[in-house]
Amino acid sequence: MVLAKSHRVYSIDLIGYGYSDKPNPRDFFDKPFYTFETWASQLNDFCKDVVKDQAFFICNSIGGLVGLQAAVMEPEICRGMILLNISLRMLHIKKQPWYGRPLIRSFQNLLRNTAAGKLFYKMVATSESVRNILCQCYNDTSQVTEELVEKILQPGLETGAADVFLEFICYSGGPLPEELLPQVKCPVLIAWGDKDPWEPIELGRAYGNFDSVEDFIVLPNVGHCPQDEAPHLVNPLVESFVTRHATPPASVSAASLYSSN
Repeated sequence: MVLAKSHRVYSIDLIGYGYSDKPNPRDFFDKPFYTFETWASQLNDFCKDVVKDQAFFICNSIGGLVGLQAAVMEPEICRGMILLNISLRMLHIKKQPWYGRPLIRSFQNLLRNTAAGKLFYKMVATSESVRNILCQCYNDTSQVTEELVEKILQPGLETGAADVFLEFICYSGGPLPEELLPQVKCPVLIAWGDKDPWEPIELGRAYGNFDSVEDFIVLPNVGHCPQDEAPHLVNPLVESFVTRHATPPASVSAASLYSSN
């Protein structure tokens, strides 16, 4: 990673994802485990136990909600945050019409509690499906290599991954970006690939109006994962932002939360 040449950089597998542990959500009975509060606590604990310093959070997609939640819960840890195509959470229960909410809950129960959910996951967790999904969210599809497909797929084949996936896609509660941004005390930079088919930039621009957001930058001809598709655009933004807000400059860490929907 280019940034690691001048800074300490950590890339974190949040619990339930990547090669981290995947506790069965059913073991927690009626209390949700895979929530933004859980992941935010993990991030803050990582900074306290491993980084042992303040850190900059560099977050993509759903990872942006984790970073914001962590900064709200323990504001003394996050020195600044870069949000890349943060999830708008359009499937959040608050963004659905009242008459559609019972249908959403019924569908969630179907996925969680019947064989339909596992069948759905089996169809998704294939090289072909992963490649098709990535070709949707990368504007430059030449970046969707076999290596990338396998890196995304393999953790999803681990024991417990299906239960975590189904639990998360049924997670329609929790905070929204517009609820967390007013509570954040650190500076925030938002960058957005303008060809994102999942998180439309027309809606994302509204986040640039919050007091905590110092700038909203458009990344031309880039999709949902700018850090991978266009590092030549993202890395200079990170370098500039960190240089601007790091004090003292010698004590800089960056925790990366790159999580796609």
